Amino acid sequence: MGQEAKQPEATQILAKFAAALTYDDLPARAREHTKNLLLDALACAIAGNQGEETGQVSAFAHALAQGTESSVIGGGHTSLAGATLLNAYLVTATTMCDVHRATMTHITPEIVPPALMIAERDGLSGRDLLVAIAAGAEVTTRIGIGLDYPVFRARGWHGPGIIGPFGAAAAVGSLLRFEAGTMARAFGLAGSQAAGTYAAWGTPTVKFHQCRGALSGLMAALLAQQNFVATREFLTAKDGGLYNAYVGGGLPDVATAELGTRYELEQIALRLWPSATVIQGLATAIFDLVEKLKIDPARVRRVRIGVSQTAFDLHGGFSTYKAKFEALLSAHYTAAVILHDRALTLAQFEPNRYDDPTLRAFAAQKVEVYPDPAVKGSGAKVDIEMEDGTAHSARCEHPLGSFENPLSRAQIEQKFRTYATGILPDTAADAVVKAVDRLEDFGSVGKLMALLKSGRPRASSRAIAAAE
Repeated sequence: MGQEAKQPEATQILAKFAAALTYDDLPARAREHTKNLLLDALACAIAGNQGEETGQVSAFAHALAQGTESSVIGGGHTSLAGATLLNAYLVTATTMCDVHRATMTHITPEIVPPALMIAERDGLSGRDLLVAIAAGAEVTTRIGIGLDYPVFRARGWHGPGIIGPFGAAAAVGSLLRFEAGTMARAFGLAGSQAAGTYAAWGTPTVKFHQCRGALSGLMAALLAQQNFVATREFLTAKDGGLYNAYVGGGLPDVATAELGTRYELEQIALRLWPSATVIQGLATAIFDLVEKLKIDPARVRRVRIGVSQTAFDLHGGFSTYKAKFEALLSAHYTAAVILHDRALTLAQFEPNRYDDPTLRAFAAQKVEVYPDPAVKGSGAKVDIEMEDGTAHSARCEHPLGSFENPLSRAQIEQKFRTYATGILPDTAADAVVKAVDRLEDFGSVGKLMALLKSGRPRASSRAIAAAE
C-alpha cells in the first residue's frame, strides 16, 4: 500500500487562497462589506488627525525612514514605511475603528494602510485594492478564529499585533501578485514578528499594536518578494508555530473550514461612535432610550448598567477618568455624556466637554456599572431611575454596527463626512464616497489618495473631476 499523501497545512491553504483570490471569487455581500470596511477606515483615519498621540506617532513615522513617496491621509507625505505606520495609527487613534468580535481584534488598521500605500506606489486600480483588502481581512480573521480565542485571551495575548501582520502581508502580497509559495513565506515572516499583550491595556500602546502590525506585514511581504527564505508552515510548526506556541495547538481546521465559500470578513463589526468596542451595546441601549423619551439628566437619580464580565473588567473601573483616552474607555462617562448631549462624536471627547464638572460628577456619582451574568459580549442592560420614581429600561443584545445589527452604507458615509468637515473640501469628501461606492470601476488608487489630503488649496470642482 502506498504512503498516504500529506494533507496541505493551514498556512499553505490560506496562502493559496490569498494568492489566488480574484474579484469574481468574492460574493456580492463580501464585496460590499469590504467597501464598508474601507470607507469606515478612511473616516476613522480622517478623525485620527485629532488623536491625542497623533503628533508623537507622526514624528516617529517621519524619523523611521526618510522619504516623500507615500501619502498621509489628511495631508502630507512621508516614506512608504512611515506612511504605513502613521496611516494605521490614524485609523485607530480615536477608538472608533472596526472590530472582529470573535477575536476582539481591530482589522482595518493593519490591512488598509499597507494596501493603500502599495496600490498608490504601483499605480494599481480600485479593483486591485478591493481584492487585496478582502484577502487581508479574510486571512486575519481566519487565522484568528483558529487561535481558540478564550485560551488566547486567558494567556494575555492581544490580537492586532499577532494576527494583523499576516493579513497585512496577504493584502500586500495580493497587490504584488504573489504565487502561493511566496505568500506562504510572507506569512512565515509575518509570524516571526507577531507580538502584543494586554499588559498594554489602558495606555495608547494598545493602539501601537495595530500600526506596528501593519508595518510588520508590509516588511514581511517586501522581504518575501526578494525570495528571502522563511518557513511556509508557520501556523502549525511543532516548535514555535503560532498555534502551538500561543495557544497549545489551536484550531487549524476551523481556520480553513469553508474557506472561499463562507467569508469570515463579513463578521467584522463597525462602530458608529467613538468609545470602546465592548461598550457599544451600552451606547446603543441609551440612544434607544433618549431617542424615544425626553429624559432630563438633571432629574436622573441613578443609572445602573449591566455589562458582560469582560466589558466590566476592561471598562468598569473608569468612574473617574484622567483625560481623553480614559474618557474613551469609560462606560460611566459614555453613559453620562449621551444622556446630557444626546450625541456621541469626538466633540464629546474634547477637554471642554469631558472636564465639565457636571459630567464628571454625574459619571462618578450617578452611574453604576456592574457585571451581569445574563449579559454577554458587547451587550448591555440599562435601567434609569428618575427623581420622581419613574423608571426607564432598555436592553441591547447586538450593538449597532454588529453583523446582526449592521450599519447602513448611508450611516458610514455620514460618519466619513462628519469627520472630513474642516479637513477635506466638501467636493473631495463627496468624491471619496463615490469612489469607494464604485471601487471596482475606479482608476488609480493614487487618485483616491490625492482626494484624501489636506494642507493644500481647496480643490476646485474641475480638479476633483480630474482626480476621478
